[in-house]
Amino acid sequence: MSAAGWGELIALAVLLAVTAPWLGRYMAHVYEGGSSRLDRVFGPLERFVYRVCRIDPEREQRWNAYTISLLAFSAVGVLLLYLIQRIQSNLPFNPTDMVNVAPALSFNTAVSFVTNTNWQSYGGENTLSHLTQMMGLTVQNFVSAAVGMAAMAAFIRGLARAGRRTIGNFWVDLIRTTFRILVPLAFVGAIILLACGVIQNTHGFTTVHTIAGSTQKIPGGPVASQISIKQLGTNGGGFFNVNSAHPFEGGTKLGDFFELYAITIVPFALAFTFGRMVKDKRQGYAVFAIMAVLWLAASVALPIIESGGNPKLDTGGVTQAVTATSPGGNMEGKEVRNGPVSSAIWSASTTLTSNGSVNGMHDSYTPLGGLVTMADMKLGEIAPGGVGTGLVGLLILAILSVFIAGLMVGRTPEYLGKKIEGREMKLAMLYVLVFPLIILGLSAW
Repeated sequence: MSAAGWGELIALAVLLAVTAPWLGRYMAHVYEGGSSRLDRVFGPLERFVYRVCRIDPEREQRWNAYTISLLAFSAVGVLLLYLIQRIQSNLPFNPTDMVNVAPALSFNTAVSFVTNTNWQSYGGENTLSHLTQMMGLTVQNFVSAAVGMAAMAAFIRGLARAGRRTIGNFWVDLIRTTFRILVPLAFVGAIILLACGVIQNTHGFTTVHTIAGSTQKIPGGPVASQISIKQLGTNGGGFFNVNSAHPFEGGTKLGDFFELYAITIVPFALAFTFGRMVKDKRQGYAVFAIMAVLWLAASVALPIIESGGNPKLDTGGVTQAVTATSPGGNMEGKEVRNGPVSSAIWSASTTLTSNGSVNGMHDSYTPLGGLVTMADMKLGEIAPGGVGTGLVGLLILAILSVFIAGLMVGRTPEYLGKKIEGREMKLAMLYVLVFPLIILGLSAW
């Protein structure tokens, strides 16, 4: 890996290490409901939403009511996003005259974005209107991330509290996460992306004449606003078909670096949020260290593998050396602006955070490089994982580890001052087993 590649990775690691604790403390303050100077800005807006939606912010919920609220909100989100796609041709902000999306694709997209999966089987600029991108996908990029972070906050309260049967109020967590965390971060992020060349307009396709004498259609749209929250919320659903490999989504090299930072900052910062909320900062540092070691291992290994190229290609006369016109290494399926190193760091970070964005095609990686990305996915999104869900997954593994260690030394295992016994282990194993059961069961069917 080149000196520039090492410099990029070191700069990203240092930036995360400096800013993650600060952001983590701020998010903990948000979830603890403490007063701050920002109450003048967000307080009136939140109170208006509470009043319109008839929410009592002082009333907390037990786990079953919290879960029902979360599932009901997500179900309504699926229905609304499905409806917007099905009637988009009759709605405004459709400069390219996009037709209504087919029922099966509408349902697939709705479920994908509401669950923060963001798996896409369409080309964004050729399928969805600007209104669908803004009101449908961008909104879900915000609230699906907020739902995951709200569930994380409830889980932490369950671990930290003693003698209480409530874990917070889902609606309050959802609103405060959206208004006080995601919207400000995404607003600043969109401004930075605009400065880096990411487009933001309501234009349709613009026909231009090329130097060769032919014509080409240049797409437009509200891109920067969507890309900012897509990365911050570890969503990954792109405005364009080729996702972040498109120059209008990534812009300059600095824009690509900022998006990589946006993908990783919130999941890493939540480790410090956890430490503050359980009143034990050492726990937060321990979680952060585990996440950082796993992330660094993949972010170092994958660039080295991809910049080294595939030795089998040398026998076929393919040049993989660094030259004045090529960064060297395995350039197959990679954007030339980024090269193999930046693309590899991006791939390591996105597969470890469950972020679906790509700036290089994973199926074009070397066999060993592809092995690293697959191993990242198999880790279960814990290093650092998606916003909220990554931290929860890692804490479940911590509970399992504490229980096994307790059995080995013959003592009743405890975590955060609470005994880990049969009931806790049944719930932890249910969390571990439910995903493979669903995936393998539906695959077999």
